[in-house]
Amino acid sequence: MSESPGQIPAAMLEALSRNFCREAIGYGFKQVDFIRYVNLLLDAAMKPGKTAAGVAHGEGPPVASPQPHHEREQNLPLAGPDVAVRRFDRSIDLPLLEQWVKEANGRYFLLSSAGATQNGVRDLIDNERTILGTVTLPDGTPVGSVAYLDFDPRAHRAELRKLIGVPQMRGRGLAKEASRLWIDYGLGALGLKKIYLNTTHTNLRNVRLNEELGFKVEGILRNELCVDGEYQDVLRMGLWRD
Repeated sequence: MSESPGQIPAAMLEALSRNFCREAIGYGFKQVDFIRYVNLLLDAAMKPGKTAAGVAHGEGPPVASPQPHHEREQNLPLAGPDVAVRRFDRSIDLPLLEQWVKEANGRYFLLSSAGATQNGVRDLIDNERTILGTVTLPDGTPVGSVAYLDFDPRAHRAELRKLIGVPQMRGRGLAKEASRLWIDYGLGALGLKKIYLNTTHTNLRNVRLNEELGFKVEGILRNELCVDGEYQDVLRMGLWRD
């Protein structure tokens, strides 16, 4: 059955259901508990108040016109009210990135290489199809990284990665602001038409952030990622510039 405009994609609902069932069974849910939960969920959804239909969704990043190759280097650093994105400096930023990806949230910056060693990080950086930027506070303090992987200038597509590596800086909207700057850089300076990303189905906050940035769910990769011996589904999300 086709989805009506504004409906949550079926792949998203399936991913959420699979994740909840796995966690609920691990918690000790029995069949009767699932039935009780569904009834309570329906009761809560039917109560008066703000509904999903009343919540405004982000309209995605502003679209800039592609710029000639010789002008691309002039577009870094990128500056926002609370963060900036500058060119990746290997001598300063490599040790920080190696440290950030060791932490639980940071490992997802590598996704399929979630258990990567330092050599894995270096391989990522040295790949000629990787474009890296460092997220800083206005005073220049590095707090995270953004990247385009598998950059294909002929197909005008690349994969977005983002990471706020300093735990104390998370939850402040810095990832969203840095991502908007980086997406605008990709659509403008790099001439991208398609930006895509992969996110684990368990990270609902990250999924919502991606939706606010203009990404839409394109599909689900079942048992795609193994973290700490546990296989996880991965959501593929994309942003397309007409």
